[in-house]
Amino acid sequence: MPRKLTKSNAHFQRAVKRLPLGVASNFRYWGDARTIYVKHGRGARIVDLDDNVYVDYRMGYGPAILGYADPRVDQAAREGMEVGGVFALSTERELAVAERIAKMVPAAELVRFSNSGTEAVMAGLRLARAYTGRDDYVILEGSYHGLFDAAMWFTPMDKWSQVGDPEVRPYSEGVPVSTRSFAHFVQANDANQLEDVFKRHADRLACLLIEPIMGNCLGIAAEPAYLRVARELCDRYGVVLLIDEVKTGFRVARGGVQELYGIQADLCTFAKALANGYPISVLAGRERIMRKIGNGVAHGGTYTAHSVSLAAAERTLQILDETDALERVSDYGARLRNGMRGILTARGIAHSFVGHPSMSGLYFAHEPPRNYRAWKGSDYSFYDAMARVLHDQGVLCEPDSREPWFVSAAHDASCLADTLRAFESAVDATLQATGGTTRKVNA
Repeated sequence: MPRKLTKSNAHFQRAVKRLPLGVASNFRYWGDARTIYVKHGRGARIVDLDDNVYVDYRMGYGPAILGYADPRVDQAAREGMEVGGVFALSTERELAVAERIAKMVPAAELVRFSNSGTEAVMAGLRLARAYTGRDDYVILEGSYHGLFDAAMWFTPMDKWSQVGDPEVRPYSEGVPVSTRSFAHFVQANDANQLEDVFKRHADRLACLLIEPIMGNCLGIAAEPAYLRVARELCDRYGVVLLIDEVKTGFRVARGGVQELYGIQADLCTFAKALANGYPISVLAGRERIMRKIGNGVAHGGTYTAHSVSLAAAERTLQILDETDALERVSDYGARLRNGMRGILTARGIAHSFVGHPSMSGLYFAHEPPRNYRAWKGSDYSFYDAMARVLHDQGVLCEPDSREPWFVSAAHDASCLADTLRAFESAVDATLQATGGTTRKVNA
């Protein structure tokens, strides 16, 4: 039976009169009748206004790496309150957190704080342009780097006929069309295309802006050889390699995706898992580039390096660095994949997984995708329908098949059992509703 959302629906009707879409972010609106409002979250579960309990695999799009309301981090945040907030001056803890980041991420020779992933990437692009004296940048098709004009371009694959190249469009009205000329789009894992763009436009390129694991695109992962080519091309042509680790940072490894791939960025950004949900982000990188800040490049913000967020970040990073939290996250993610695999294989349903166990993409096709266009060849309609059933069954994944499932250190055996029970039921219900039309393993 579908959940009852009586109280969430009623709250929506009140909220929409004062808030666009009734929410504070477009991505929280799931339709007039399905938008939910959270009462509270603990560990890996959240409770909505109607007291529906969910095992959550969105985790705020990744920030709650240790789980919601982690008592160790929240206690540190309360101690941060005692410092006093923001002063338009600096505090000692900025250095302590920067030192921890530099220890965990060798490329982070110098560190600057901001409040959100969007802000950090904006600052990184500005700094790369200042350092190189160039304006253009390379970006991967299907990637997401925040809600600012330079990054708000996308290719609507669901409308693409798989003939020719899909059209690149602004992600929102209000984005100046003229800014499109600065961006050069390439497909993930196509080293020849990347090299061709560098050869033709190197004298205009400030940076390659890349998520090696694409956090809003199925978790599609760069192949190691592709990243090695990217690093070599940036070195050869004097282009800044700007690795966006807003989602992967301190999640897929202690040193983030750079540790996972054995590669070092020139500039890198972090945010989501940095403080277990408290608002803070980081732009870090090579000293020779970072020293441009304050020496020609402006950077700052009233709430930057807030005492509460800094204290939460200090404790979160200590836990991630010095305990087995990330190993437990990865192990749970692997067990979740194995459980799903068994259910789908038993029903002859073609599937594959992409990304890292801590942020998996589930893909309904025989082979995992190497780039965004491959998503078009999967049965994404089956996923989207199944996700709605999972919500009714008490498992909260993103309703869009292009979003990974985020795991936290708070996901436990009871979460896994509840999830797999719901997943099996949702798969069967979706098969029945669709007439069993999803692709079969031996089709």
